[in-house]
Amino acid sequence: MDEKLKLPMGIEDFESIRKDGFYYIDKTGLIKELLENMSYVNLFTRPRRFGKTLTVSMLKNFFEVGSDSGLFDGLEISKEEELCKEYMGKFPVISISLKDAAGDTFDTAKRRLRSTLAMEAGRFPFLADSDRLTEAERRQYTKLIALDDKGEFAMPDTLMENSLLMLSHFLQKHFGKKAIILIDEYDVPLDRAYQSGYYDAMVDFTRILFGQALKTNSSLYFAVLTGCLRISKESIFTGLNNFNVYTVKDVQYNEFFGFSDKEVMELLGYYGFVERYDAIREWYDGYRFGKLEIYCPWDVVNYCHALKMNHSEHPQNYWVNTSSNSIIRKFIDKADGAARDEMELLVSGKSIRKKIRQELTYKDLDSTVDNLWSILFTTGYLTQCGEEDGDGFISLAIPNKEIRWIFVEQIQEWFAAETRRDMPKLEDFCRAFEKNDVEAIEKGFTSYLRKTISIRDSNARKGMKENFYHGILLGLFAGMNGWKVRSNAESGEGYSDISVEVEDKEIGIIIEIKYAEKAAFDAGCREALKQIGEKNYEEVLLDDGMRTIYKYGIACYKKRCKVVSEQMGES
Repeated sequence: MDEKLKLPMGIEDFESIRKDGFYYIDKTGLIKELLENMSYVNLFTRPRRFGKTLTVSMLKNFFEVGSDSGLFDGLEISKEEELCKEYMGKFPVISISLKDAAGDTFDTAKRRLRSTLAMEAGRFPFLADSDRLTEAERRQYTKLIALDDKGEFAMPDTLMENSLLMLSHFLQKHFGKKAIILIDEYDVPLDRAYQSGYYDAMVDFTRILFGQALKTNSSLYFAVLTGCLRISKESIFTGLNNFNVYTVKDVQYNEFFGFSDKEVMELLGYYGFVERYDAIREWYDGYRFGKLEIYCPWDVVNYCHALKMNHSEHPQNYWVNTSSNSIIRKFIDKADGAARDEMELLVSGKSIRKKIRQELTYKDLDSTVDNLWSILFTTGYLTQCGEEDGDGFISLAIPNKEIRWIFVEQIQEWFAAETRRDMPKLEDFCRAFEKNDVEAIEKGFTSYLRKTISIRDSNARKGMKENFYHGILLGLFAGMNGWKVRSNAESGEGYSDISVEVEDKEIGIIIEIKYAEKAAFDAGCREALKQIGEKNYEEVLLDDGMRTIYKYGIACYKKRCKVVSEQMGES
């Protein structure tokens, strides 16, 4: 049996994938479509981890002078013989990623951007001696890659702003061919600048950098940019003509980012995981690009790798921790009661209708919560379901189980963090458990539930709903000094939901949470206390020297709760 190709875990370099024996899902058809429908500048926006960087690498390897044409043997583009003869390996290519060109300050961001630009210029050392450049041009080139006495790149700001323009001009003169410019993650510096408070300065800088390279550049053949957000043309692409943007709403190029259903089936068949198709579809499918349903490739590859290690592995959340979620945090800061209600509808599997603005500046995020729905859509936390109406409204839904988990768990966590800011009231709420003040607990917990989102999904398991409230309570307890908090810890003959030891007061607290179906609060509380008693959850607390034990049965339904208690030991 032939050895299987390796799964490309985190491999975003096309040459490495093709030369080093990695599985590759063929996306080279994009090259033909790009050339047949070419614009001067092409911007592709997709959520993170949908193959944008690999696409840029593939384009570089196809067009760049001196590239290995064998990398494309057997791939879709190789069938286009005339096209390959005319374009493959025929152009100088400038390819940069702005993923790391960011920082907490504008100076740090510029230093990293300077390094990115200089290192790319350094890929063409022959320009320093090219007899097709003038002496002045050769000196200018050496300034692009010059180092200071500390060994850092010394390119001044004014030269940085012109660097892509100059480099493309030098390459055109040397090769006699116009240059192709590829810019991956073009919006990352702006994102970080927005978060760190120097957005205006970064906008001004990138407007000049991009304007020089993409607007007034007679040495440019075409350019491709990728990113997550479609930044307003007026902010950094002012005056740029022949500029096409392809977003998740567009039909064009929809099959070239992410995996189609057919591609996932082929992948699973190759590795022998076809029986996991339903689980993968439930967890990682559901994105809609144009009119095509798409899987997140990062998730599919990671899960297949996990299955190779352990064939019984359950699907996990791979996408959520791959990048900053600061834009989504912004939503939490602005969410009012209406927005929280809409989030609950989404979590329950329903859809909401919103007017989507795809072209935004980062400053627009602060103007209205409606713009943040657009960001949730653009960045992959929501997807389109159904058709857009004449007024620009579309139905939005959570695409799959993985993203639903983010809404239920992570966004819930952020709401709890917002609540914890009000520390004096929060501490009073927690201390009520030490004092066996049932009325204060019930009133406080209900107040917190009203500020957050809840699970409305009638199809969700009862245990999942109970875990939801369990998680909220744990989040509220997180800042209590002197409390030893356990969650689902073994005690007596089972596992209590939450137990607390207040060691200096020798007080033990046991909490059991039940979901009160159809608002049957009394029955839920009785069931909770009965479970505590029958399972002897207090044993560990007594063994640890707690003299007073408070047992709490808490029944929850949507945004209401009821609390009952029993006491053991000293009063």
